[in-house]
Amino acid sequence: MPTKNTTQVLIGGKIIKLSGYESEEYLQKVAAYLNNKIAELGELPGYNRQPVETKSTLLSLNIADDYFKAKKQAEVFEEDSQGKDKEVYDLKHELIAVQIQLENALKELEAVRAEKQSLSQQASKLQSDMEELLK
Repeated sequence: MPTKNTTQVLIGGKIIKLSGYESEEYLQKVAAYLNNKIAELGELPGYNRQPVETKSTLLSLNIADDYFKAKKQAEVFEEDSQGKDKEVYDLKHELIAVQIQLENALKELEAVRAEKQSLSQQASKLQSDMEELLK
């Protein structure tokens, strides 16, 4: 079972103790993301004059917005991946069909070469028989 990690992070100027099964680096990365969001919102005119509850709501809305945009992008990537998988599948089947056609063409070519050799031998024999008869 994974071990639980506990680390202290700085969020919004306050030290907070976080625990989770993720690595300390991941927990720090989450805290850095929150700090970046807080800083982004802090640059908006009038944000710093808002009550704490409104700031918290705006932060939550911004994080939810990022989540839904990332989720949509992941869905687009998944659809693209499935499309590419189908394309690869179709190309593999087309390749197999072409390989079968090539094998059949090579067999046919070998049969034609064998027939040509046989006919060439017959022609040589007939020519030699004809020369014998003409003598």
